[in-house]
Amino acid sequence: MTVNVEKMTAEIDLMENAAYVVVDGQLIKVTPKKFGEDTIIWQDGKVLDVIRSERHRLKGQTTI
Repeated sequence: MTVNVEKMTAEIDLMENAAYVVVDGQLIKVTPKKFGEDTIIWQDGKVLDVIRSERHRLKGQTTI
């Protein structure tokens, strides 16, 4: 990811799976998990939190 602070622009790799959130002019990358869910919490039109939950597939597993 390349960021140009003067122009307030960013160049991202479209071949990489990820989500991006802009908070007060700062780009934050949310990287994917193998399994799980991300929930974005908004307050007054701005991102407040990202809640990450994780799922574990138990078939064939002996430990987590």
